[in-house]
Amino acid sequence: MSYPELIPLATALRERLAVIADHAHRDSDQAGHLQRLIDVSGRIDALISELPAPELDPQFRHYLEKKSYDKALAWIEAAPEKADT
Repeated sequence: MSYPELIPLATALRERLAVIADHAHRDSDQAGHLQRLIDVSGRIDALISELPAPELDPQFRHYLEKKSYDKALAWIEAAPEKADT
């Protein structure tokens, strides 16, 4: 599994964080905010299901299985550094 293959997942994870942080939208349109969160969560689940589980780093796979998405994003962002070592 290479870093470029994880870019769509990293993008979706960042979008999830942006939705969560969008308090103005949450306060003005709770249903719309919730729908945005549901949509991005569905996209994350779909992207994860496309990953070759046996090839994933065990720690990264653990983060995904436990939905520790902040940790999974940090792992992806550190992946280019891991490839250089």
